[in-house]
Amino acid sequence: MAIELRQQLKLTQQLIMTPQLQMAIKLLQLSRLELMDTIQQELEENPALEEIQEVAEEEQSDKKSETESIDPPPEKEVTIEEKIRDEIDWSNYINEYNSSGRIHFESERKDLPRFETFTARKESLSEHLLWQLLMTSSTEEEKKIGSLIIGNLNKNGYLDASLKEIIDMSNSSPEQVEQILSLMQTFDPIGVCARDLRECLLIQAKHLGFDDNIVTDIIINHISNLENKNYKAIAKAQKASMEDIISAVNVIKGLEPKPGRKFSDEEPIYINPDIFVYKYEKDFVIVLNDDGMPKLRVNPFYKNAISRGERISDKTKDYIQDKMRAATWLIRSIHQRHKTIYKVMESILKFQQDFFEKGVACLKPMVLRDISEDIGMHESTISRVTTNKYAHTPQGIFELKYFFNSSIKSLHGEAIASASVQEKIRKLIANEDLKKPYSDRKITKILKESNINIARRTVAKYREVMGVLSSSKRK
Repeated sequence: MAIELRQQLKLTQQLIMTPQLQMAIKLLQLSRLELMDTIQQELEENPALEEIQEVAEEEQSDKKSETESIDPPPEKEVTIEEKIRDEIDWSNYINEYNSSGRIHFESERKDLPRFETFTARKESLSEHLLWQLLMTSSTEEEKKIGSLIIGNLNKNGYLDASLKEIIDMSNSSPEQVEQILSLMQTFDPIGVCARDLRECLLIQAKHLGFDDNIVTDIIINHISNLENKNYKAIAKAQKASMEDIISAVNVIKGLEPKPGRKFSDEEPIYINPDIFVYKYEKDFVIVLNDDGMPKLRVNPFYKNAISRGERISDKTKDYIQDKMRAATWLIRSIHQRHKTIYKVMESILKFQQDFFEKGVACLKPMVLRDISEDIGMHESTISRVTTNKYAHTPQGIFELKYFFNSSIKSLHGEAIASASVQEKIRKLIANEDLKKPYSDRKITKILKESNINIARRTVAKYREVMGVLSSSKRK
């Protein structure tokens, strides 16, 4: 069979994502802060994109320039009073002439930075311990061992490396390494450089003066019973009264299990809502959060240069057109993003009207398909819109994904949202008798009486999700 080359014309259809569609999808899944960072980056990189300044400032500057050009201020005769500067501090001169000796006074220089501009950086745990080590250790060998110990601490202040590893890395004797480690375990914060939780608590108890006490005995021998709140077993083993055990447990509760926590460099994450939902009279009003969001437009200089047909090289003209096209796509994509978020929130408000009126207990089960069919968009688009987007409602600030819940069957009537069931479980546990807390089976029985059909293992799962301990540990 002969092999030959042949040209053939074929008509096919295929889905191609245009740059405009790619940008719209990218902006749709960004959070508000990420969107502002993206806009700022585009403003720096794209000369055809600019931010619209406030109109009041433009009008004020235009009026000022017009008055200056039309009616210049008349020249006035300079007097002695006008030669005197306001910056002179006369109190210093008065004090100088009234004092017995000469006082040196330096006026503030405008080229020097102000002290208000200096910001303090938070000290890390390693820096804090290294400073204490340098203040207490005299030899280079001790500083070397201490630096190795500091370098092997985790963010909670625990020593991750074994003594053998420290000895091998420092080429020092075991006695010397143990001596430096014991010294550093007395550093601030108390409990740092411990190898486990038991040693950390013992260091703190010793610092507080509870040596050879019931507190140290509980930490050494009954840490598992302490975790399970099995105080009766501890009292029986220690042959002590329950009051003494409770007092010792309260002391242990006041100790810090993670001494390096206060030196953590993790910054708090502040939520900036994308949408505000207000109740005005009997209706709810949706307002998009435009606070701090720059208003964009295509730079008119480049637009006029292209429209006037000025003599520009083809390469420069193509560059300007590409930048103008990118700026136009960005502005349209941002507007499309706002419209889509508004539509999704409007649909959520329609489905979850009772939630906005009464609270979490009235949240209805809802899936992405419900919103997708309501506004005529694909489920993937709804998923992108509800990711990392927050709404400020009369019931608090919630992520848009919070309104989508799986359904739980009720004995009679409509299904109930899983978030509503979790809220009911949380309220039951919050109002229970501390001496006789509800077990998972008891909570299941109470929920069935409230027309909620749920299994015991589901109650246990919801309780773990909410971070609530079991009934035996809640006593």
